[in-house]
Amino acid sequence: MPIIDVHTHMFTEKFMALLKAKGGMYNLQTRPDGQVEIFRHDTPVAIPQRGHFDYELRLRDMDAGHVDTAIVSLTCPNVYWGTEDVSCEAARESNDSMAAAQKRWPDRIRWLTSLPWEYPRRAAEELRRSCDAGAVGVMVLANIAGRSLTDPLFAPIWAEIDRRALPVLVHPTDLPGIDQMDMKKYDLSWSVGFIADTTLAFTRIIFDGFLDLYPNLKLIASHGGGALPYLVGRFDKGDEVEIPSRRKIKARPSDYLKRIWYDCITYHPGALQFLISVVGADRVLFGTDYPHQVHDMKGSMTNTAALPADVSRAVREGNARKIFRL
Repeated sequence: MPIIDVHTHMFTEKFMALLKAKGGMYNLQTRPDGQVEIFRHDTPVAIPQRGHFDYELRLRDMDAGHVDTAIVSLTCPNVYWGTEDVSCEAARESNDSMAAAQKRWPDRIRWLTSLPWEYPRRAAEELRRSCDAGAVGVMVLANIAGRSLTDPLFAPIWAEIDRRALPVLVHPTDLPGIDQMDMKKYDLSWSVGFIADTTLAFTRIIFDGFLDLYPNLKLIASHGGGALPYLVGRFDKGDEVEIPSRRKIKARPSDYLKRIWYDCITYHPGALQFLISVVGADRVLFGTDYPHQVHDMKGSMTNTAALPADVSRAVREGNARKIFRL
């Protein structure tokens, strides 16, 4: 059975050098275990691994893990730092490297573009350039330098993505207010903060009526949708008691959850099965988070293998082929 990994990441050395030189609040620090880590002030964000920079290592690991195709994307902090020109330069650097990898390994690599979202005109230009270079979708963080994805500033970008009917992987990053919430210890910024960031982003998307405004969007919620599946009843109950004049949505929140896609990165088979029970087998995609230190290629393989055969096929390959038109 072919397997398509929709959630997997790459950096370049030039990107990292640019981040180190012009990253503003983002900086590089060395952990007690000797690994270099990206921080937002003093809050950990991401730990670059060898696989983030080496496509040939990636392909060997894909072979060992029985993954046929990887749809690669940048990870946090993406390009939402520095000046306008720096943000655009970082986006071009990442996107050009992924386009080159797809050209070299067309049967194994596809890619998602990163955009300088804070500068909508430049972002629209980069979107057009990326699509011309072969991008199969977009990667965006769940908040853009603290702004909600539904902020009116980003409307021109969403309109163009919707017109093109592109899939969009929504990936968490450092949550606004993370310093005040004392998430610096024990990697709480990853285990709790990332999940909260994804959950808040999609809750706003749902209740702002975003999916009605942009009906062609194919949004993918990272890490099994965060807490979204678990909150389905709470969302519907809240919608029942909402003041009618404030209500923006045309259906129940649980109906909108079934219009979103999700990756299978839950780290627990029961969590994956519950996700599927809430949103349906046609809404879940295979992902690994490779090569992050917390990636779960083995777990994603094991957990999807335990599903009924038709569901496993849909998650591992079929659903991705449909929305990415592979």
